[in-house]
Amino acid sequence: MPVKLRITLLFCLISFVILAMVCATVYYFSYTQRSHNIRTRLTNRAITLARLLGQSQLFDQQLIRKIDSSTSLTLKDKTFQAYDYLNNQIYSYSDAPADTLTIDTSVLDDARVKGTIFFKTDNKEAVAYHYANPNTRIVVITAAYDAEGKAQIRVLRNILWFSFLAGIMIACVGGYFFSDRLLQPIKKIADDINEISAHNLARRIGTGTAKDEWFYLAETLNRLMNRLQDSFETQRRFVSNASHELSTPLTAISSQLEVSLQKNRDAQQYRGVMESVYQDVRHLSKLTQTLLEFAQASGDPGGINLLPVRMDEILMSLPAEMKKSNPEYLVNLSFDDMPAEEEKLIVFGNAELLFTAIKNIVTNACKYSDDHKATIKLKAEADVITIAISDKGKGIPQGELKYIFQPFYRVNSTSHQSGFGLGLSLANRIIKLHKGNITVSSVIGSGSEFVITVPTAKF
Repeated sequence: MPVKLRITLLFCLISFVILAMVCATVYYFSYTQRSHNIRTRLTNRAITLARLLGQSQLFDQQLIRKIDSSTSLTLKDKTFQAYDYLNNQIYSYSDAPADTLTIDTSVLDDARVKGTIFFKTDNKEAVAYHYANPNTRIVVITAAYDAEGKAQIRVLRNILWFSFLAGIMIACVGGYFFSDRLLQPIKKIADDINEISAHNLARRIGTGTAKDEWFYLAETLNRLMNRLQDSFETQRRFVSNASHELSTPLTAISSQLEVSLQKNRDAQQYRGVMESVYQDVRHLSKLTQTLLEFAQASGDPGGINLLPVRMDEILMSLPAEMKKSNPEYLVNLSFDDMPAEEEKLIVFGNAELLFTAIKNIVTNACKYSDDHKATIKLKAEADVITIAISDKGKGIPQGELKYIFQPFYRVNSTSHQSGFGLGLSLANRIIKLHKGNITVSSVIGSGSEFVITVPTAKF
């Protein structure tokens, strides 16, 4: 069922319930008030008639009948009867001469016990009133048909039915237009989204000027599109650069093998070709391994095995690792602000990935410094661990700082050095997977400093 129709039906249902409750309440209290009014009037007439009958020395029955016939109660088909304590009828009057009431003795007995009772006989409403004084004990019955009151109730019922049906119709029509107007922003957002594709990611959803829920939804979707566009552009650049980086050694290997096979050569020449091909194969293997690590770091954090890891232990393994890769590399560790609590040094993460991320930054610091030296400072605070890696190299130009974490990007001044341009990008992705952050500051001629912040584990 379309949402527009569901909203309309729900709106109609709510209106139905509200109108039904209002109409029923009005009719109930009006009906109750009519019943109360007729009972009050009949009771008052019964009291008056009983007092007149109780003064028989002043008012005889003929006079009382004249009074009853001349009294206007705006009641139709009035009938008055009175009974003594032996249940004998002592007085009777009716608008129609043949109109009499057949009263059961139980009604008279109940009236004597309760004082006043209300009942219905035929289509009339009646009151039985017990009157007693030192000289008289009688029960007076007054009954009448409330034509005017019932006519008013019928008119009111018709008005309420008309109002109820008209209200339901108005609610249904109004609900339809209300739901259509309510869902127009959703339709517009859906139309805008349908026009967005992988080739048109720059298109954005119109937010309008009203700061409402639709504005928030459109803004949220636009932020999602920004992230998707960044991801697509990063993926395109990565695929393009990876294809180029992979094709270069493959082309070199193919060319060397093709040239060597064009004619017979001596063993020394074949050995030289094989050594060159071997170097290219090693380069290709290293690049492939780096790309695999990069793909792993770009995956879902839920697929990575996260365990409690001590950051100081990871850092302490770096000096020996740097020495293995290049004997000239030197790493100085500074743990001046070591906390007394071990928990402040522990993070939830993957030790191998964290080691790779920090190693890549330290490797760059050693590689691009004249003294091949990197300094690492560890600082543990309440909820975060800070690792500062600094060097005294040539520095990074300010205009290039915003690009250094992009895959395959290399600073112009270091383009002659060996490498793929994936180290910092890989490190940044790994730290992001661990809900951390990397910032960098650099001064040309003085060196650079990378600051890694990672949240501590919550036990």
